[in-house]
Amino acid sequence: MEHKMFCFQCEQTAGCSGCTGNAGVCGKSSATAALQDELTGALIGLAKACGNNPRTEDTTHILIEGLFTTITNVNFNDETLREMIAKVHAEKERVVPNCATCASPCGNTSDYDMKEIWEADEDIRSLKSLILFGIRGMAAYAYHAAVLGYEDETVNAFFYKALSFLGFDLEMGDLLPVVLEVGEVNLKCMELLDRANTETFGNPKPTKVPLTVEKGPFIIITGHDLYDLKLLLEQTKDKGINVYTHGEMLPAHAYPLLKQYPHLKGNFGTAWQNQQKEFDGVPAPILYTTNCLMPVKESYRDRVFTTEVVSYPLELGGYKEDTEFTGINGGKEVMTGFAHGTVLSVADQVVDAVKSGAIRHFFLVGGCDGARPGRNYYTEFVKQTPKDSVILTLACGKYRFNDLDLGEIGGLPRLMDMGQCNDAYSAIKVAVALAEAFGCSVNELPLSMVLSWYEQKAVCILLTLLHLGIQNIKLGPTLPAFISPNVLAYLVEHYHIAPITTPEADLKEILGA
Repeated sequence: MEHKMFCFQCEQTAGCSGCTGNAGVCGKSSATAALQDELTGALIGLAKACGNNPRTEDTTHILIEGLFTTITNVNFNDETLREMIAKVHAEKERVVPNCATCASPCGNTSDYDMKEIWEADEDIRSLKSLILFGIRGMAAYAYHAAVLGYEDETVNAFFYKALSFLGFDLEMGDLLPVVLEVGEVNLKCMELLDRANTETFGNPKPTKVPLTVEKGPFIIITGHDLYDLKLLLEQTKDKGINVYTHGEMLPAHAYPLLKQYPHLKGNFGTAWQNQQKEFDGVPAPILYTTNCLMPVKESYRDRVFTTEVVSYPLELGGYKEDTEFTGINGGKEVMTGFAHGTVLSVADQVVDAVKSGAIRHFFLVGGCDGARPGRNYYTEFVKQTPKDSVILTLACGKYRFNDLDLGEIGGLPRLMDMGQCNDAYSAIKVAVALAEAFGCSVNELPLSMVLSWYEQKAVCILLTLLHLGIQNIKLGPTLPAFISPNVLAYLVEHYHIAPITTPEADLKEILGA
């Protein structure tokens, strides 16, 4: 039977193998999926057109914007997808103006048919998927950095190379190095975005964030784009309107420049997949700045606003009294701001705690959250970690446990939120610094990574960790459907990557107890 669509780029794909019906698990229709494939094929054609022809001043931005548009939960709007495809075609015409009228077309710059990937040998499909999904995630980081005026030519050039490789007929041996190169370049991209954020908004500081919504008009802002939040805060300044973050916007409270706005009050709700329940009937507008957009329910459709590439086909309200909300474990406040600047400022304290035996082990427990059953594993894992261990966390996976009070070790909180998914760069910097302090490799540290994944930004971060040679990563709640048995065997052999099992068994294996 012919599939109406094929998509397996997110963790919740149907049957852990691929969405093939009228709509994907994320809510996008088969028509939208086809347009996203068409857009990706057009981007490959544009990248190949630049192989022997100079780009214009707009080409790179269009490539990055187009890749960002195809990330899971960014764009459900067929009209804006068609507009993006037209923009890519118009740019290609600027780059190679004579191709469209060529009497003997070579086909090199033609739009690529994505079925050539989806219907390829499973190992080739797997490796090309890792490349494609990795650069989609990386494009989101490059996009946010560019908004703040920061770019890196090495990062930009790699988008052309990776897209072109997708359109070539290559063997596994040709594709494997490019897969790892995605991780290498993404490290540069995360470093770029970290610099853009810290030089623009200041170094994050540990900050307690309340979960209570004060009475009166308010706006909820969700997503990842800190610059959009700053614009919103400027526009609402001195107007009696409070602003509350949601999801991956929580770490914004830790940046000094953003903390200066007194009407940035707190955090509303938890992770992205709970928005349909949490936003149901909420008396306030919701501004979506990046991915994590779910199909909108009628009860709040008239209050949804989007910026940048986010798209979906007012009167301010508010609560009459202060309204108390909690995290999923009942906590009334959460804490963020433990980026690399903060943690490394007390590096001596951390090293001494390890040497004295006060800290036995570090766990990095973080990544994307999602709705598929099994993610309560991460809550239970954190609850069961020994009291002489420290949990570093980042991305929206932290909402499973970030309202827990785990106490302190030597004045340091046992649970440290390092920020958004891109702040995996902070975790990497801390790990490298600790390894240098102890005169060992990162893999020799008392550090274990227990990660959850959902979409493409998690893919590029995983590839960065592999590029750095990080071993023994535990990944869940399921392994990616696009990793073929042979590719998985390669990852197991070279990096000892493994699926999560149970909190009890995994902790016993990690701690040897």
